[in-house]
Amino acid sequence: MPEILGQSRALEVIRSTLRSGRVHHGWIFSGPRGVGKFTTAIELARLLLDPEADVDRDFASTSRGSNSRVQAMLDSGVHPDLHVIRKELAKFSDNPDLRGRKLMNIPLDLLRERMLGGKTSDDRMHEAPAYRTAALGHGKVFIIDEAELLDPNAQNSMLKTLEEPPAQTYFFLITSQPDRLLPTIRSRCQQVRFGALDDHSMKAWLKSTAGQRAELGANSPELLSWVERFAGGSPGLAQLAIEYGFHDWQKTLDPMLGDLERGKFPVAMGDTMAGLVDQFAVAWVKAHGEKNTSKDAANKDGARNMFSLLATHSRARVADAIEQGEDPSTWLNIIDLIRDAERELDANVNLKLLLENLVVQWARAVRLAPASARA
Repeated sequence: MPEILGQSRALEVIRSTLRSGRVHHGWIFSGPRGVGKFTTAIELARLLLDPEADVDRDFASTSRGSNSRVQAMLDSGVHPDLHVIRKELAKFSDNPDLRGRKLMNIPLDLLRERMLGGKTSDDRMHEAPAYRTAALGHGKVFIIDEAELLDPNAQNSMLKTLEEPPAQTYFFLITSQPDRLLPTIRSRCQQVRFGALDDHSMKAWLKSTAGQRAELGANSPELLSWVERFAGGSPGLAQLAIEYGFHDWQKTLDPMLGDLERGKFPVAMGDTMAGLVDQFAVAWVKAHGEKNTSKDAANKDGARNMFSLLATHSRARVADAIEQGEDPSTWLNIIDLIRDAERELDANVNLKLLLENLVVQWARAVRLAPASARA
């Protein structure tokens, strides 16, 4: 069982609710990506679905006492009353329109098939899994991963179910962008905020994964120091950085970033970043199976990782400027440019053009900066 590190406040909120015996039917777990939100939802599902589980002993414990049939089914991913809903499930739909869509969001049709029931766009009626009797007779759990991808129609269609939930049925919305959920969704759910891990917890996580890194040949002190800075308290992001070689991205881009800081325009930088993102997307699709993933979605994820790398670099320059008594305003402006680019990514702007424009705007910000604010 994965240990949930650095989330003592969030876990205590959940433990208090469990001990009260009045578990809310709807939950929103929000916070940075890769900090344990989904893992916590799975651990909570273990208690809600297992009549033999002990609240005080078993929740988020590395020494869970129950070795029940239910736990074995959950460990194997075959429990019939645990439903995990992700955008990728569209690939397995009987609806050809749904199967043919780019996997960029969680549409209403998918939610009807997997949770709500009702008529889908192919004119089929679906029984509502949320309202079925639990297969094992001890409740049902629905976990919607990346819930911010629920389109507005899907969110609106959830409202009645959240307002009048079936007995012993629990809904978990996992999101790094809770502001993209409708206020009416948020008001019907108990919200638990997860934060970035502190340094101690991140070091504990890195220690626990030393064996995996050794297999990848990724245990050098230089790499680990960079990964800690880049991840910003997110084990999930650190894992991605190690597996997909984001440190090598940094080394590839360093000369171009140096040109930018000296007021030169690195002509190849946008194209280079787009190439690195594409390599990530190809590797991601290969690792997860073409039938289960979308190249377009993987490109977006790769771009977000690229923006995280550029933001980490810029925050380090802000810290350097402050430490040296210099004006950090140029770097703060560049961080704003990176955030703007990430928002445009959600608007489906051409990725290569978006990255090239970011480089142009970055160079312009450096060129227009007062001498006291230049790197």
